[in-house]
Amino acid sequence: MNTLHIGTRRAGVAQVTMARPEVFNAFDEAMIGELDAAFAQLVDDDTVRVIVLAGEGKHFSAGADLQWMQRASTATLEWNLQDARRFAAMLARIEACPKPTVARVQGAALGGGVGLACACDIAVAAEGASFSVSEAKFGILPAVIGPYVTNAVGKRQARRLALTTERITAEEALAIGLIQKRVPPEQLDTAVDAMLDALLAGGPNAQREIKALMAQLQVGAITPGVIELTASTIARVRGTDEAREGFAAFLAKRPASWIPQA
Repeated sequence: MNTLHIGTRRAGVAQVTMARPEVFNAFDEAMIGELDAAFAQLVDDDTVRVIVLAGEGKHFSAGADLQWMQRASTATLEWNLQDARRFAAMLARIEACPKPTVARVQGAALGGGVGLACACDIAVAAEGASFSVSEAKFGILPAVIGPYVTNAVGKRQARRLALTTERITAEEALAIGLIQKRVPPEQLDTAVDAMLDALLAGGPNAQREIKALMAQLQVGAITPGVIELTASTIARVRGTDEAREGFAAFLAKRPASWIPQA
């Protein structure tokens, strides 16, 4: 791939690294297509349990490549619609990935870069990282990334970030739920690896089930339908081979079979 590096971070973990550091990993049509293809490929790879999304160089991602956006501003409505649909489909693929995903964030995450971090299940950032939903500065809006930002921080915070375009620190990003962990820059990879340890300890089928269930739950009333969904889900999963192995391993005080051996 021309815009990405895809490698094995450790046993069971793939890392997708955006590799356009000369433009702070801003993405264009090519990177969008390659990100979509990379996640599709890794979902089908049975050796991969967890996917890390990273950016090469000083910054995670500056969001949309401005030359791409300038081309879009002079293109037809039909071209823009097809182009935006490809971007939306890529973010949806990352968010719907049945395997856990972790964003490793350093430097700036701007515009669509914030969207990428929010589409991942977990975001770990270095102190000194900054975040801005910056689209309004260019006379556009964060439409495609909007649902992911809103899911991460709530509607009122998302609206504030989009309207003001203010750049917030990693400390504030942690406080509002945009990221889940903030560490000194020299400890970023150690923190990511600790998160991977925790993720690899869980059963892969259980994690797929968690993501599928959470996708169906909304904040609000716990309706009879929700009660039945949760009851039927746990009843089904309790009878799986993975569940039997998990309980057997715990009672025998041994690692479960799905945990990669060093």
